[in-house]
Amino acid sequence: MKIAVAQIKLKTANFSYNYENIIKHIEENDCDLLIFPSADLASLGGKDLVYDELLIQKEIDMYENIADKNYEKAVLIGNVLIKDGSAEEVEFFEIDGQKFFVSDEYIEDVDCDIYVLSKNRYFAMNTYNDFVDSMDAKAHFIYVNAIGMADESIFAGGSFAKNIENEIVMQMPLCEEAVQVVDFTSSIMFAMENTMEAVYKVATFALKEYCENTGFKKVVLGLSGGIDSALTAALAVDALGKENVLGVMMPSMFSSQGSIDDSVELAQNLGIKTLKHSITPLFDNFMEKIAHERLHDLAEENLQARLRGLIMMFFSNRDGYLLLSTGNKSEAAMGYGTLYGDLAGGYNMICDLTKTNVYRLSNYINRNGEIIPQAIIDKAPSAELRPNQKDQDSLPEYEVLDDIIEMYVEKNCPIDDIYLKYDKSVVDETIRKISRTQFKRKQCCLGLRLTERSFLNGVSYPIVRGFN
Repeated sequence: MKIAVAQIKLKTANFSYNYENIIKHIEENDCDLLIFPSADLASLGGKDLVYDELLIQKEIDMYENIADKNYEKAVLIGNVLIKDGSAEEVEFFEIDGQKFFVSDEYIEDVDCDIYVLSKNRYFAMNTYNDFVDSMDAKAHFIYVNAIGMADESIFAGGSFAKNIENEIVMQMPLCEEAVQVVDFTSSIMFAMENTMEAVYKVATFALKEYCENTGFKKVVLGLSGGIDSALTAALAVDALGKENVLGVMMPSMFSSQGSIDDSVELAQNLGIKTLKHSITPLFDNFMEKIAHERLHDLAEENLQARLRGLIMMFFSNRDGYLLLSTGNKSEAAMGYGTLYGDLAGGYNMICDLTKTNVYRLSNYINRNGEIIPQAIIDKAPSAELRPNQKDQDSLPEYEVLDDIIEMYVEKNCPIDDIYLKYDKSVVDETIRKISRTQFKRKQCCLGLRLTERSFLNGVSYPIVRGFN
């Protein structure tokens, strides 16, 4: 019996697209059984759409319309078996004397010849290798995952198969449609996940998919001369092409010439168009007409960020560009961003990357030559909202901060365990800021989830609570 696995792109509640893509792959591939990922609303991140009776009927109609074509081959879409002109949900079924079991969770010791795990698993970095290892095959085993977007979560493929000896016999790529025939008699070398390569593929796929599904053709972002906006610009160019990315430089009286020069060099390396608009006249006019005095305080720092946000939102509205926000996870944890200022935007590709991982991904992008100027990577991070400002004026060193964030937020470690590694006062202040700045994160734009426990999904602290 010839079994093929079709790792294809599927879209939430887009039944016409899903139908056409499934039909295309059925008709292009010669096999006895063709296995597709789950295509129902729930498995594609449909959220409350699963309560919409009209959409549920369209989902049923999709399966029945495929069955009406009466293909000779059997087709399995999630747990829906289409065979001999009918479509039905199954758990156990037989084809050519082979007993199949299909499920959306792994169950030990099931009596079957071939186990099909059909679950659209969202991408989270550093989890794929362990997931593959955790599937301890007692029968021939197939895992099938879709390619697609469910708001903040990305289904990135990586489908694989094992034989009854628990050997890898098939492995599919990330973020690419693919069809492979499963040969349970021939083992292959398992390709271990390269974390930054995987994050790069998922981030660029996510932006491309978001724009494709929402109708945006071009994106705009502010270029500050810092690492976050530089990385975002580089990812956007790789995802959409340089002709579809606009960078806007908005220097102030505190911006260094180096930051301006670095932004220009970055834009030249990427080949993107740029605009330059100083916010100093706007700031001075506000101080004169509205504030009436200079206090050199936090409100004035935030005003600079909000003036930049005003400019960026204007270009987004006027030209129909998607505004990319460029804040990272470390900043989100600490509340190191200004509402209606640098937090303005429609999508954020790096919001689930700590600053440490921002640098790692930037170095990965530069692996074959300098794209992000080395000066941007080497400089001390700064918002440049006051003279000689540095991030570390008010934050711990990023290596320490990011490790605390990963332990507390991503790994959900007990606080006492974190105390064993870092000074108690630093840990307490970091956790206090994470708690107190939840209100900001509630108002941030949609972004890309890259970890198991993300501020986008999986981690939510109460805004109104007692604080230590």
